[in-house]
This record gives sequence, structure tokens and C-alpha cells, in this order.
Amino acid sequence: MRKVDLCLSTEGAEVILATSSDEKHPPENMIDGNLETFWTTTGMFPQEFIVCFHKHVRIERLVIQSYFVRTLRIEKSTSKEPVDFEQWIERDLVHTEGQLQNEEIMVFLDKNNT
Repeated sequence: MRKVDLCLSTEGAEVILATSSDEKHPPENMIDGNLETFWTTTGMFPQEFIVCFHKHVRIERLVIQSYFVRTLRIEKSTSKEPVDFEQWIERDLVHTEGQLQNEEIMVFLDKNNT
């Protein structure tokens, strides 16, 4: 079975909220599939964004590439609207002094796929 990157705009994903935006590096860059583009923030903390999948998806693996992120917290919602979030993953990232942080998270689902 072919693995699909569900977090791409070409697969229907959409950034529906971002707490910071730069005209040259907008939040939509996170999901455009182009390794040369990126989202940049104002440098204030914390930053957050919401990616909407518009359908129920099963996530087995996450790959996060970032710079200067201290703590990554991922929340999820199964509602049709972006409400009722619950904490799913929280991880402190290793400081890499200006180097790209590559974080791969394998998601282990229980028998209810949650």
C-alpha cells in the first residue's frame, strides 16, 4: 500500500490558522511540498498553526523540520470544526544552534485508532 503525505495542499490539507505570517514566507508554505519554501514567524513565542484535513485521517508518522523550536506540542481534534482539541504529543526538541531540526515521530495507535 502506497503511503501518502496527507499534509500536502495537493491532498486537500489546508492551513486555516497561523499566529504569525510573513508576506514572503506564508504559512501555506508548510504544506506545499516544496523543500525550498517555508513558513517563518515573527520570533515571538509561542507560535501555533492549525492544519485542517477536511476528512478523517489516520496518522502513523510525522516529520517535523524546524529551526529554534524548544518544545513541540501537537493537539488533535476529530470535530468537523477546529474545536475541542486534546493534547496528543509533546516533545522537547534538541537545540541545534541554527541547524535544521529533523524530528520524526512514529505514532502508535491503540485498537480504537486514537
